[in-house]
Amino acid sequence: MSAQPRLQKILEILMMLNCKYGRSIEELSANTNSSIRSVYRYIETIEDAGFVLEKTERGKRVNIEETQNKEIFDLLHFSEEEAHILSKAIHSIDDTNLIKSNLVKKLYSLYDFKRVANTIVKRQNSVNVHKLIDAIEQKKQVVLESYRSSNSDTVNNRLVEAFSFTQGYIAIWCYDIESKTNKTFKTARIKNVKILDTKWQFAGKHKKTPLDIFRIALTGKPETAKVKLSQRAKSLLIEEYPLAEKDIMQNKNNNYILETKISNYNGIGRFVIGLLDETEIISPIGFKLFVKQKIEENLKKKYTLSEDGKSID
Repeated sequence: MSAQPRLQKILEILMMLNCKYGRSIEELSANTNSSIRSVYRYIETIEDAGFVLEKTERGKRVNIEETQNKEIFDLLHFSEEEAHILSKAIHSIDDTNLIKSNLVKKLYSLYDFKRVANTIVKRQNSVNVHKLIDAIEQKKQVVLESYRSSNSDTVNNRLVEAFSFTQGYIAIWCYDIESKTNKTFKTARIKNVKILDTKWQFAGKHKKTPLDIFRIALTGKPETAKVKLSQRAKSLLIEEYPLAEKDIMQNKNNNYILETKISNYNGIGRFVIGLLDETEIISPIGFKLFVKQKIEENLKKKYTLSEDGKSID
């Protein structure tokens, strides 16, 4: 075997050994399409490189604390920000470019959705994310139980065909069977995912639409929002929503102008309301009225003060 395929096999095995319960030699052999004898040689190479393997009831796994090459080990994981930068770099290559196609295939040969999800998704959402991954792999319909919608302020079960995640597993693209439309559902708002025995019935209609910089699907008739930002607001916006950087320009007064397409006012509204002293809405007028209404609604809420002066409802 030449050097490159052998290296890929070693990396695949190393990724699988980085697990909680361990992997058997037979499992490593089957998942990498390698002989038992080859797997033993790959493991020996991994140990020679400084990775400490320990025995478990199920087989072997990497002992991260004892491993000397922690810097190398860190390269096997992507943070959310690293994943975004890598994704942006890959997708900047033309779709017809063979290098892009090969790069994507190689990355996915090393990483599976569940392993990447474990490093990105919050613990309370990971169970549902894993169920959705299983449903996508099995091409089965699911029920998003007790989904909390921010738009309609309702809690309902949604029968859908989930088919793709957005950046960082923040939302899941689904074909909503009731409305017969493609939508994104925030994973954090799903109480439970129930996988059904029913296979996909509408695979031909699965289609993702572009997202705005606030990770909201650009459906219907998107509007262009224009907001003046202070240096601090600009920095905070890019930190929270890295894609915003491409839509920000510096003006002559050393302020910054965000001009971007939005599907609705919810995402950008939350940001502006949180930084009222650091932002100024330029357009559209509907956005100004939206923010004004939200502030007025909040001021109408009744608050009482405790004896120590702290606000309580």
